[in-house]
Amino acid sequence: MDPHEATDDSSTEDDGASQTTEDDPQIPESHHAPPPAAQPHPPPAVAAVATPNPPASANARVRPHYELKHTLQGHTMSISSVKFSPDGTLLASCAADNVAKIWSPFTGELVRNLNGHTKGLSDIAWSPNSAYLATASDDTTIRIWDVDSGLTSRVLKGHTSYVFCVNYNTEGSQLVSGGCDGDVKIWNAAKGRCTKTLNAHLDYVTAVHFNRDGSLIVSCSLDGLIRIWSLPSGQCLKTLAEGHNAICQHVQFSPNSKYILSTAHDSAIRLWDFQSSRCLKTYVGHQNAKYCIAACFSVTGGKWIVSGSEDGKVYLWDLQSREVMQILEGHRDVVVAVATHPQQNMIASGSIDSDLTVRVWVDRGPPP
Repeated sequence: MDPHEATDDSSTEDDGASQTTEDDPQIPESHHAPPPAAQPHPPPAVAAVATPNPPASANARVRPHYELKHTLQGHTMSISSVKFSPDGTLLASCAADNVAKIWSPFTGELVRNLNGHTKGLSDIAWSPNSAYLATASDDTTIRIWDVDSGLTSRVLKGHTSYVFCVNYNTEGSQLVSGGCDGDVKIWNAAKGRCTKTLNAHLDYVTAVHFNRDGSLIVSCSLDGLIRIWSLPSGQCLKTLAEGHNAICQHVQFSPNSKYILSTAHDSAIRLWDFQSSRCLKTYVGHQNAKYCIAACFSVTGGKWIVSGSEDGKVYLWDLQSREVMQILEGHRDVVVAVATHPQQNMIASGSIDSDLTVRVWVDRGPPP
């Protein structure tokens, strides 16, 4: 589906934005995998731009120095999601053109297309072993693809309208999905069977995510609510509200599952302690009033928050200080999708309408 829009601009106040998190998000250890050999795809020369006149406190830190490495072209309609495989060897993208694409992030080469959906795609998710890719489509289905063969392994049917979002648990045994009908569904990944349906929200469910041990699910919706669910019981344990009509569009657990990161249509990204329902930090500087724009954590170098923006740029904030550390320029339209590599200092971003590219950015360290 082309990037999801809401009608209201919104604003919010935040009482806990200056608090310091007790523990930085961490990622579990993962095994490095060598990049596949393939022919490179030379990108046009576009520079990544560091923030002008950084604050003095930021100068004391190591700053990111991401530069454009590859521009991946091939999608014919708006890109909706980009994701690196957990083993780091591949990059997946999906778009409103009904197709998911598998790329080499190291060479920029297209590895294969995944064709089979009859309507646009809104989200993708890798299985933890990097062997399968799940795709969520406006055709009301989720497909699980064998990535090596490019063939459909399972078709998951049960949503009554567009499927907006999908994610695996860390064991790869279950999927969670959210739809236009407000439902969150839990699926047995091996059998392709729905095991639980949560009547979760009153509007489009725009993001769903498992915590690290798979016991909790976080969901958010254009109804403005973030909800935490117990997977065993299916009960809603907590509801968080952005406040003042700041419509939440994307949400995920931090890598250590102690926090929740959310984006909203008041051009603010928030880090929540969901146990206490307190917003600990707010990240601002980008533009986000209309589209569903994803944000994510980067922990391979410094600890950054990464987000797209409606001004066509990618923003990196210091997780603790909330300072904008770098702005990546090159896209020619709204950047709705971002992803960070699991082992290397690499970012992928995807854009819509007049751009239609996936861009891969690499931090090679400060210039000599």
